[in-house]
Amino acid sequence: MRTSPESTERVRRQYLRGILTAFCVSLLTLSISLPSFPIEGRVEADSVQEKVFPGESWVRIQTPESVGYSGEGLKEIVEYTKTLNTTGLMVVVGGRVLFEYGDIEQLSYLASVRKSILAMLYGNYVADGTIDLKKTLSDLEMTDHGGLLPIEVEATVEHLITARSGIYHPASNSGDNLADAPPRGSQKPGEYFLYNNWDFNAAGAAFEIMTGRNIYDALETDLAQPINMQDFDRSRHRKSGNLNRSMYPAYHMHLSTRDMARVGYLMLREGNWGGRQIIPRDWAHKIVSVVTPLEEMNPERMRNDSFGYGYMWWVWDGPDATGPLKGAYTGKGAYGQYITVLPALDMVIVHKTAVPPQRRTNWGQYEGIIERIIAARIEDN
Repeated sequence: MRTSPESTERVRRQYLRGILTAFCVSLLTLSISLPSFPIEGRVEADSVQEKVFPGESWVRIQTPESVGYSGEGLKEIVEYTKTLNTTGLMVVVGGRVLFEYGDIEQLSYLASVRKSILAMLYGNYVADGTIDLKKTLSDLEMTDHGGLLPIEVEATVEHLITARSGIYHPASNSGDNLADAPPRGSQKPGEYFLYNNWDFNAAGAAFEIMTGRNIYDALETDLAQPINMQDFDRSRHRKSGNLNRSMYPAYHMHLSTRDMARVGYLMLREGNWGGRQIIPRDWAHKIVSVVTPLEEMNPERMRNDSFGYGYMWWVWDGPDATGPLKGAYTGKGAYGQYITVLPALDMVIVHKTAVPPQRRTNWGQYEGIIERIIAARIEDN
C-alpha cells in the first residue's frame, strides 16, 4: 500500500517532536542533579544575615527569643540597672539592638575609653609606614619637664601603647597607678607593665608627631565618618590636663552610647564595616591580643582580677576567659564608661554614666549587667 505525502509528513513531525521532548527532559533532569554554584558577585543570603551593619540608625530586634534571649531575662536587667547610676546602655547582637536603656544619644565624656579608640586610630598609619612603632622617644625628640633619663628615652612607641615604657614621670591628669610605680630608671623599657597616664598621653603626642594630624581630626575622618556615627560633634573634643606637670595633655573624647556601640561593633567585625576595611584586620586582632598576661600585671593585686592588657584594651585572661568570655575584651573608663566585645556571643555591650554630675558605676556593678545578659540566654536556662 502506498503512503500519501500527507501521512509521511505527519509521521516525520511526530518523530521530531519525540526527539525534542526527550532532549528537554534530559536537560531538566541534568539541571536538577547538578550542584548549584554562586554567580560571581552575588552575596549569599546567609552571608548577609551573619553580617548586618547599621545604616543611618540601628535596627532593633523585635522578639528577643528569635535570637536566643529571654524577654523575661531582659526585664531583670532593667530592674537591676535602675539600681545603678547608668545613664545609657546598649546590647547589640549580630549587628542589631537587643536591648537599650536610658539616653543613648547623649554626648558625654569617655574617660579612659579614649585610649582604646586611639589604639584603633593607629592601625592604618602603622600599616602604611607613617607610624613606626619601633621609633624611640629619642628618635622623636620627645622629653618632658625636668627631662627624661637616658634609659627612659629608649622606650619605643610600642612600649607607650602597651603601658610598658618604664617611664614614671607624672602625667598631666590623674586616674592611673603612678602611686604604685617603682623608682624612675629602675625598669628597662618593655619589661614591666604599669597603667600610667604618662604613657597614654605621650602615645597621643607621638601619633600627632608622626602623622602630622590632630587626633580629633583623625577621629572624625578615619572613624566617625566611615562608620556613620549619628551624634559625632567635632567641637566637643578638647585636650586638657595640668601642663605644669607634663607637656602632654589628655585627649579626652565625647561620644554617645549608640556611637560607642558602633566603635565596639567595628572591633567585633575585625575592623570591617559593610565590606570596607576601616582598620586593618591584623591590627584589629593585634590590639586586643594579650601583651601583658594576668600573671604579669602590676601592681600585684591586679593579678587577682580577670584581665591582661593588650594595646590600650583590657583583655579577659586566665581562668575566667572561657565560654561566653572567651576572646572577650573591653575598654574601661572612669565613672562607668565601657565598650565590651564578646565575640563568642557575637555581642557588643556599651555602658555610660554621664558626668558631670559626679556619679559612677564601678566595674563590679557593670559586671552584674554582663552576668545578667549572659544569664538571659535561653540555651543557658
